Amino acid sequence: MDSVTKLQDQVQRRLDELVATELGIQVAVYHRGELVVDAVAGTTSDTLFYSASTGKGAAATVVNVLADRGVLEYDAPIADLWPGFAANGKEKATLRHVLTHSVGLPALAPDTTLEDLTDWTKVTSYLAAAEPWWEPGTKMTYHALTFGYLAGEIVRRATGRRISDVLREIAEPLGIADEVYFAVPRDQHHRVATLVEPDGAEDTFAMLADLFAKVIPPGLTARAAHCTRPDQLAAEIPSEGVLTARGIAKLYAALIGAVDGVRLVRPEAVAKITGPALTAPDELLGHPATLALGYAIGRLGSTAEESPTSFGWPGMGGSVAWADTRSGVAFALTKARFDPTQSASAIEIGTLVAKALC
Repeated sequence: MDSVTKLQDQVQRRLDELVATELGIQVAVYHRGELVVDAVAGTTSDTLFYSASTGKGAAATVVNVLADRGVLEYDAPIADLWPGFAANGKEKATLRHVLTHSVGLPALAPDTTLEDLTDWTKVTSYLAAAEPWWEPGTKMTYHALTFGYLAGEIVRRATGRRISDVLREIAEPLGIADEVYFAVPRDQHHRVATLVEPDGAEDTFAMLADLFAKVIPPGLTARAAHCTRPDQLAAEIPSEGVLTARGIAKLYAALIGAVDGVRLVRPEAVAKITGPALTAPDELLGHPATLALGYAIGRLGSTAEESPTSFGWPGMGGSVAWADTRSGVAFALTKARFDPTQSASAIEIGTLVAKALC
């Protein structure tokens, strides 16, 4: 048995054990452009999963592809594209500041509702008029929901198109246009998995709501029931993603190398996009953060120092996608058990893959 077949079998066996608690789970791994693991249990490879902030990696990739094509500039003022954004001291804020979560706009309006999240103009107009928490670029904190709206509006201003439409254009040559979404078309809603919260999770959700209270208004903490509401699925919310493990893994694989003859960016751009762009303490969460241009550096379950050539995003609920530029590995895991602080499966399987390939 060759090593690739062995890894597929190892991952599949573990998913078959985990499915009793995870309910439905997908894992996909690309290695130097080849799909080497496509394992599922309790679901199919084509099922879409709401994967929370794992979708940020797709939004960042859209932005970086456009920058590599010369459509966007990392260090040009955002106000050059979006004049209203200059309000309240943001005239020097740049795309780099958005990508490194240092632009100083982590908070939505205190009265924002779930329904408001579906109103693109309302949210982006608020952000354009808002006063930043600090001079852009001088500090950072995780922009949990605002990141996607900021990136998406910059893309819209530069291209005249929704970020969802640009994502689809980028994904089509890879054959994954129907596997990675921000806004899910109504005729695809039937493919979205039902999420299930673990028993006894109310205290955990309450803790998260309290932790993010300064930036996410009450009632907007992601919950299984509202994440897959038809209006939320159909809305353009690029801080989140609805995707397959295979789709997001392939997107990462094509960012760091060629897949089926397709490269998303020039080879010489990869290091600039995926290398350290900012290291700073997170002003809200308190921990140190090392960020690339739109991704966190370090594999889930290890630090940036331990895995400096890995980058990606985990999602609240237990999903994750990451890639490693040194080994050429791209990894993703999605699942139906929506556990807000439990990433054990993603860490365990990701570590198994890293030990085998990285």
